[in-house]
Amino acid sequence: MAHVVFTPNLRRHVDCPDAEAPGATVGEVLDGVFGVNEPLRGYVLDEQGGLRKHMGIIVDGTVISDRRRLSDSVRPDSRIYVLQALSGG
Repeated sequence: MAHVVFTPNLRRHVDCPDAEAPGATVGEVLDGVFGVNEPLRGYVLDEQGGLRKHMGIIVDGTVISDRRRLSDSVRPDSRIYVLQALSGG
């Protein structure tokens, strides 16, 4: 199963411990995580199921390319990092 890591800055806003879930795409893995932590879904995804503008996802060191459908491939041993973009000066 893919291992999903939520960065500390995101954890300050919503309860989201690291998790593991099966799936062949980012969307499938996240659906598994959201299945046990539904409040997290609305923080990470928008109303159409795409990644919110202030969020980022990195799979095995590469930023995902499909922010709308979350169709980027995931291996069973992948590490997925979900992070909240920071801004300011």
